[in-house]
Amino acid sequence: VQLQASGGGLVQAGGSLRLSCAASGRTFSIYVMGWFRQAPGEEREFVAAIKWSGSRTTYYADSVKGRFTISRDNAKNTVYLEMTSLKPEDTAVYYCAADAQLPVTTDGRYYDYWGQGTQVTVSS
Repeated sequence: VQLQASGGGLVQAGGSLRLSCAASGRTFSIYVMGWFRQAPGEEREFVAAIKWSGSRTTYYADSVKGRFTISRDNAKNTVYLEMTSLKPEDTAVYYCAADAQLPVTTDGRYYDYWGQGTQVTVSS
């Protein structure tokens, strides 16, 4: 499975961005898609996750709940992260990841495939 993330950029606080993650290859092996982020000097942290098929139940970190929305378009093999009301503390490199098994987890160690990351910078 190959993952290609895009959509990052520079935005002012309060603004919005939409990240995309296109999956290719053995996409039938994917069970969960997630977004993680890593700020400079910080550990990688979970942002959001969604099952790749079936239920569209979503999972969010408390820090982004109510501001970020994860969604998927299986016809395009793409998962999105809609980010609104952005804050300077959202500044990080955002990574999409795919997990080849259930259950849905917020622990990045269980994700099998990772995209290259896209930079999101929120200015105050």
